[in-house]
Amino acid sequence: MFFFKKIVYLLIVLFLFTQCAKKNNFLIEKGQVGSLTEKTTMNDLSSIFAKDSIVAILYEDKEIDKRLFSVENDEYLIFSKKGKLLLEIVPTNLNDKSSGIKSIQIFDNSYKTSKGISLQSTFKDIKEHYQVNKVETTLTSATLFIDELNATISIDKKEMGMNSFSRAEVAIDQIPDLAKIKYFTIWFN
Repeated sequence: MFFFKKIVYLLIVLFLFTQCAKKNNFLIEKGQVGSLTEKTTMNDLSSIFAKDSIVAILYEDKEIDKRLFSVENDEYLIFSKKGKLLLEIVPTNLNDKSSGIKSIQIFDNSYKTSKGISLQSTFKDIKEHYQVNKVETTLTSATLFIDELNATISIDKKEMGMNSFSRAEVAIDQIPDLAKIKYFTIWFN
């Protein structure tokens, strides 16, 4: 009977460990997106995303006219086996497989913070769970800086009833509660 109890206890512990590990595959924290951490290199991507597809877009391979209008970055796009874009990973150094991660842009709704913030969240959700440390205005959006996550979250000006390409500055109190997230990026610096 004692042996049976030990086996049942061990199975419960293994089950809980497995469930926690599954949830962490999509957890967003400061310095972490799923299995990716500040220590992850570009070499590690193929083993982390073995069941997915990785497309490397190297800056040196871009046509000259595309280089003129782009930031000098390599990009690694992660697609699910069904072809859905999950993440865009930018390394710290160009053309260097041993390079760490500079930033990760989230494209899949499965990725969430421990407080439930994802691409499906609204501005109300963000301000209820995180302090917005700064707001910067671009031509097409307002970018929120969340220091607790080392993240930037962009909200389209159209969500605020403003015209795109307007030069009007956006204050935090101008952003409607129902405004949706356009871009969600975690920075690893």
